[in-house]
Amino acid sequence: MDTTDHHVVVLGATGKPERYANQAIRLLREKGFRNITPVHPKLAESERLPVVNHLGSIEDPVDTLTLYVGSARLASMISDIISLKPGRVIFNPGTESPLLQAALGKADIPWEEACTLVLLRTGQF
Repeated sequence: MDTTDHHVVVLGATGKPERYANQAIRLLREKGFRNITPVHPKLAESERLPVVNHLGSIEDPVDTLTLYVGSARLASMISDIISLKPGRVIFNPGTESPLLQAALGKADIPWEEACTLVLLRTGQF
């Protein structure tokens, strides 16, 4: 995989280093990913990257959307996620959403329940 061009969107980005979303951004950078878009409704930056406040603001094609938002909050984002047309969606532990998974299936968008950190550390991302 060409990490330089692979566009990864981290939904649920945070400025707190101990949080998994933040760790994912750092590990993506360590693994050579340069096209990372953190998303959070109120933050301005995460790990020195500019944060997008809404999925609808993302214009570039998305290869991977990795989720760090609970299923209750994801329900209101389903149409934005489908409109984004990511190449795949990763449901990190605690983000599983049968409603979103069904919508992704109908839209032919691949998804998996996995841990982005583990995928990156084991070369399976």
